Amino acid sequence: MSTSHAGMLRAAELRVTAPRLAVLAEVEAHPHATAETIRHAVHERLGTVSTQAVYDVLHALTDARLLRRIEPDGSPGRFELYRGDNHHHVVCRACGAIHDVPCAVGEAPCLHASDDHGFTIDTAEVIYWGTCADCRSAAQAIPVHT
Repeated sequence: MSTSHAGMLRAAELRVTAPRLAVLAEVEAHPHATAETIRHAVHERLGTVSTQAVYDVLHALTDARLLRRIEPDGSPGRFELYRGDNHHHVVCRACGAIHDVPCAVGEAPCLHASDDHGFTIDTAEVIYWGTCADCRSAAQAIPVHT
């Protein structure tokens, strides 16, 4: 990442605090992590941070557009660094693995609504669903008993 986490916070006019730095570091290291996974990692990193503090930081960083929250159907919210690139996601129906997929046509918003209802649209979210290669391989390896 070209900008330091402290620089990101300052640019968003947020105070630089240990919990905010720890959350940014964890989300950068583990994109698409759940709030609970991030909370556990930040607690391991800092030791004294409360659960509520981590959730407050996630909320503040998402509001400041430093983090992006995605919510695939049937999954808790997941967090990643906000990059402003309008990328999409592919989700495995079997194991829940999530990976980034580039924008469908290369520019944001990469999809155009047939009726924008007067909105100025700046982002389109697409989630592709399927079965990842690992889960397909595991399913093929299971013997069928008759």
